[in-house]
This record gives sequence, structure tokens and C-alpha cells, in this order.
Amino acid sequence: MVLTFRTATMTEVEEAGRIIRAAFTPYVRALGREWPTEGSAGYAERWQQFVAELERGDVFVALDGDRIVGAVRTEPRENELYIQQIAVDPSRQGTGVGSWLLVRIDELARSRGLGGLSLETAEMAEANIRLYRRHGFEIVGRGPPDHGLDPHTRVHMVKVF
Repeated sequence: MVLTFRTATMTEVEEAGRIIRAAFTPYVRALGREWPTEGSAGYAERWQQFVAELERGDVFVALDGDRIVGAVRTEPRENELYIQQIAVDPSRQGTGVGSWLLVRIDELARSRGLGGLSLETAEMAEANIRLYRRHGFEIVGRGPPDHGLDPHTRVHMVKVF
């Protein structure tokens, strides 16, 4: 598998968004919610936020040739890079793309002189927690989600360099 990692471009907004939706729909459903669809409450605001992140250069993609197979939404913070979402095309899940993306994000944060990475995931997403632990993340807290859209406990994880 030869992948390329780079900042997403505005011409890729639809495809990167499709990958994220496809990857996260089962996760969101497991939390008892539905992924917002065009015209539903909050959709336009979420889409505008995603476009703004892409314009700022905070969205990265994994490409296999010219096909996007993964996407990562990040948020620069004071001395860390927060991973908002890491998504792998469902047809490529379980093939190492997620791990590969975590290594690239780690390299990116280090190259920017940051002190680490952080993220959160649902406590029930045990496979995600195992993946993040394999990549050096440690659990630093548990609690309800800030957004209040569901009652499922979130696990807060960090990786300090």
C-alpha cells in the first residue's frame, strides 16, 4: 500500500466530506443519533464549519493514487494538535490506513514544534481506544460530551511528545 498524505484542497471538499460521513455514520448510530443530512437541523452550520477548516488547512487526506481513502479533521491548540475526527473509507477499514494516518498526524505535529496530540472518542468505541493506545495515547479523563447530543461517556486521550 503506497499512500500519500497532504492537506486537503477545496476541490476535495465533497469527497473528503463523503469519506467522513461514510466512516462516522455507524459510530453516530451506535450513539443513538443520526448523521445530519442536507436540510436537517444543524447541517448547514456543520458543513460551513468543515469548509472553513478545509480553507484554513486543518483537514488532511490520505490518497491511494488519486482516490481519497482517509481524512483527518484537526484543530490547532496552544501546544498540541487536537484530532477532531479521523475517518477511513469503509472499504479500507482494517487495512492499516487509520494507523498510517495517526503516524502522519504525529509527524505533522512534531514538525510544527507542538508538544503532543489529543482527541476524544466514545467509551463504547473500544477498538478506537485500543488503536489510539497502540499509537502512544493515554487516557486522561472520562466524561459526558461537551455537545450534549447524547449521554455516552467520552474518553479523553493525549499523546505527549
